[in-house]
Amino acid sequence: MRIGIRGALIVAVALLLIYVVPPLWTLLGPFVLALIVAWLLNPLVRWLHRKLSISRGAISMVLIVLIFCAIGAALYGLGFMAVGQIRSLIDNWPSVMETVVGTVNSVAAWLGGFQDLLPEGILSTGEGLVEWLGSWLESLDLSGWLTTLAGQAPSLVSGLSAFAVSAVVFVMASYFITADYPHLRFLITDRVPADTRDFCATVKRLFVQAFGGYLKSQLLLSLVVFFILAVGFLLIDQPYGLLLAVLFAVLDFIPIIGAGTVMVPWAVVDLIIGNYMGAAQLMVIWGVIALFRRLGEPKILGNQTGLPPILSLVGIYAGMRLGGVLGMIVGPILLLVLLNLGKLGVFRPAAADLRAAARDVISVLRAGDRS
Repeated sequence: MRIGIRGALIVAVALLLIYVVPPLWTLLGPFVLALIVAWLLNPLVRWLHRKLSISRGAISMVLIVLIFCAIGAALYGLGFMAVGQIRSLIDNWPSVMETVVGTVNSVAAWLGGFQDLLPEGILSTGEGLVEWLGSWLESLDLSGWLTTLAGQAPSLVSGLSAFAVSAVVFVMASYFITADYPHLRFLITDRVPADTRDFCATVKRLFVQAFGGYLKSQLLLSLVVFFILAVGFLLIDQPYGLLLAVLFAVLDFIPIIGAGTVMVPWAVVDLIIGNYMGAAQLMVIWGVIALFRRLGEPKILGNQTGLPPILSLVGIYAGMRLGGVLGMIVGPILLLVLLNLGKLGVFRPAAADLRAAARDVISVLRAGDRS
């Protein structure tokens, strides 16, 4: 009976997460994010309040304004540069596609020079892949994309309006919750029993250590990788360097993939077509990223995860099968949270019930054999 009740509760929680949480997130998303911001700023606000003897409201207002102004300025600068590069890409699209198709044809010709050395199956597969890539590139229609995008303009404008309202609500809620955070926290914790508060505090600590530490570390690593890529592409005068830096930084955030999955083949293609300087520049940038990953990742991650490599791989693969690219990121984190909850003893009663049920089944089976 207890196993059945636990199973029913698990199913109820799963249905809750699938059918109830998304609508609630649509309604309460800005306030949840504001609560996270208030929780992050609370130590700094508390310290400044003690040192300066200024009201929490004034300190919260100044911090919120400074932080969001800095974020807004950074996003504006990056957005201005990105829009400029996107417009340049649209204006030069025919020449860009001509260059890419010419590169693909050069690679195909280079592969043809190995027809006497490589097995026929490998050679035909490589040539077929290159031909498919060339035909796919030639079939790309930027004007069709722009027409489709223009047709979706009303919905985009509506979405931007809703986003602007949500952003304003988020900023205001961040101020109100940060300014009144101790009182709001007391109102919640005062109505919770002491043992429940201790258990929730332990679960929160484990969850923050697993999820928050891992995610924060990976975001920091990807941000540094983005700056390395942006500076490197700027120094080598790479066209559309900012867009490429954003793309490769996103790839670097995804487990297993990384920026090297694109940069290394790109450098190989440059070697094939005779662009030795470009290949060397790409490999230098990628080498700086790899060196930073090798030296900086252990210091930034530290002991925040503690997930063995094989279990991390299991989480990545299972997450990929269940949730795609997002699952690859979230899978190891959720697995680490479950392991920490197991160490806490959350699953110990369920495991004891399963062992008892297994002993009962074995006893029944043995009794049937004796009869």
